[in-house]
Amino acid sequence: MDPIVILAFFGTAIILTLAPGPDILFVIAQSISQNKKAGFATALGLCSGLLVHISAAAAGISAVIYQSSVAFSAIKYAGATYLLYLAWQAFRDKSKASISKETNPHQYLMLYKKGIIMNLLNPKVSLFFLALLPQFTNPSSGSVTVQMLILGFLFLLQALVIFFIVSTAANQASRFVLHNPRFSRRMNVIQGGIFTIIGLQILLSEK
Repeated sequence: MDPIVILAFFGTAIILTLAPGPDILFVIAQSISQNKKAGFATALGLCSGLLVHISAAAAGISAVIYQSSVAFSAIKYAGATYLLYLAWQAFRDKSKASISKETNPHQYLMLYKKGIIMNLLNPKVSLFFLALLPQFTNPSSGSVTVQMLILGFLFLLQALVIFFIVSTAANQASRFVLHNPRFSRRMNVIQGGIFTIIGLQILLSEK
């Protein structure tokens, strides 16, 4: 592949990842309300979900789902329902946010799984890769499928690095939570709001 094309894609990927969106907001919320390891676990889950979307886009599965109204709607409604359920759980949680320094493998595993499910049940992610990756491929440079996989993995790697950096920075901001009980009490409301917004975006999305 042309190095210039790769650099152009890499720059585009960084800009898109840094743009305020559900994934990065979710990572920030977990890092602030808990700790940076919680943010890392969430980021790993989200990026694991990206692996499936990238592979699906490269194999043409995303295009099949896009063309099938039944399949697209099934994924969309399942994703919206799951996220609204997470929002309901967050709104019900009356505990204050706390910055726990103790490692809780089970808690991190749950966040990892939550990140995967949240990503997989969002059909807009598949459509995103289906629209983005082909723009940077060139049939004369070899297999388009292989090129899409390479570009997809580059996107995943830079997203993972950015999410880790954001998690660390957000964890530093967690000191604000510790010294502001009012904000601490509202952290669950903020997380619930994030889940609600994402769920409604998916629910109202169209092809």
